[in-house]
Amino acid sequence: MLTYPVFDPVAFRIGPVAARWYGMMYAVGFGLGWLLGRRRAARPGSGWTPTQVDDLITWLVVGVVLGGRIGYVLFYDLSYYVANPVEIFSIWRGGMSFHGGVVGVVLVCWLYGRSIGKSLFEVGDMISPLVPPGLFFGRIGNFINGELWGRVTDVPWAMVFPSGGPLPRHPSQLYEAGLEGLLFFIIIWTYSAKPRQRGAVSGMFMLCYGTFRFIVEFFRQPDVQLGFVAFDFFSMGQLLCLPMIALGLVLIFRRPGVAPAAPAKRKA
Repeated sequence: MLTYPVFDPVAFRIGPVAARWYGMMYAVGFGLGWLLGRRRAARPGSGWTPTQVDDLITWLVVGVVLGGRIGYVLFYDLSYYVANPVEIFSIWRGGMSFHGGVVGVVLVCWLYGRSIGKSLFEVGDMISPLVPPGLFFGRIGNFINGELWGRVTDVPWAMVFPSGGPLPRHPSQLYEAGLEGLLFFIIIWTYSAKPRQRGAVSGMFMLCYGTFRFIVEFFRQPDVQLGFVAFDFFSMGQLLCLPMIALGLVLIFRRPGVAPAAPAKRKA
């Protein structure tokens, strides 16, 4: 069994202001996404400018934070937040839903795409390879916070988390960081390096994330307020992944659209 390295959730203080590791991990993830996005925009024929990427990332931060928090409140602990509405704003304590964040991001992509004359899938294909670094650092933030730990186990690398009771558990946050972060990034960055039909990169994003999250949920302890929500076996996270996987497969394997024929020119 490994010893869990207990962290102070506050990385440093400047006067009355406390910088928490959880928030810093999100900041690092967004920063890396921004740098990768500008790199993609600089490719010949990308159809994007660095300024557009700057604007998009700014709005994505809003979409992720609002969508992720609202999704967590609605999907995972609605009764608690109805009774304690002020706690909705305590984001530094954790409690973000990836699936809620996806909804926020889709809305932002649609609105921003309309403002610059691009479709939802054009924007989605652009940002999809930029997300895994944020997922990686977000899960590291969960690990530092000692939250979202795994199920009880006797594997040699199990850890006893301070908030998880006396029994050793899977460090499932690190599993997610490896699958949803590192491996996911390698797959989707490589896949998006070649020309694909519109929507295919977005589809690969949904397929890979949905699959990896579905797998890791077998090692992660279900939220105590929910438990297993289907057949005493599947968690809420797994149920939310199923439509992502299905839509991802549709977008990847659908037939390429046929462009309408140009109207014949009239002879003079």
